[in-house]
Amino acid sequence: MKVVLMGIQGAGKSTQGNLLAEKYGISYLSSGHIFRTMAQEKTPMGRYIKETMSSGALIPDERTLEIVEGYLDRPEYEAGYILDGFPRTPAQAEAFKNGLDAVLFLDISDKEALWRIAGRIMQGTEIRDDETLPAIRKRIDLFHEYTEPVIEYYRQKGLLEHIDGERDVQEIFNDICKRIEARLAEKQ
Repeated sequence: MKVVLMGIQGAGKSTQGNLLAEKYGISYLSSGHIFRTMAQEKTPMGRYIKETMSSGALIPDERTLEIVEGYLDRPEYEAGYILDGFPRTPAQAEAFKNGLDAVLFLDISDKEALWRIAGRIMQGTEIRDDETLPAIRKRIDLFHEYTEPVIEYYRQKGLLEHIDGERDVQEIFNDICKRIEARLAEKQ
């Protein structure tokens, strides 16, 4: 099973991704986690990624494709994966040829995204460099500009599942599982 999770920052992609990975016994891979790990490296690439992410900008398409596809070539992803936060642009979606079973769009409003991220901050959760207010606003704008066309791309390909992300975590998870299982049944 190969699934992509899409949604604005704060939509619950990592929560649902980890739940799905546990239920289906496949690996969860977050492009954001990959880039945050690389940003900690004391290398020219690490510094470049850190500066790019801290500004709220996106890593260029070619570099992103190279890094994510490199990860997916690893043995732990042979049986399938839950991929979070990739592809983010139409160019990435068109270049990514990996036989997806479904693309799950966790849809929440901008207001809800800001509320959830502010909640993390208020709870004293560790704040990442890409969760400053200016970076969050820029990432929301970039999501609408670059990623909404990706959602439409996958809708036209018949792969998109539109998920109401403003519900209880368990309710969302149950909905996702029902849709994944229906898609897998269709393939058999």
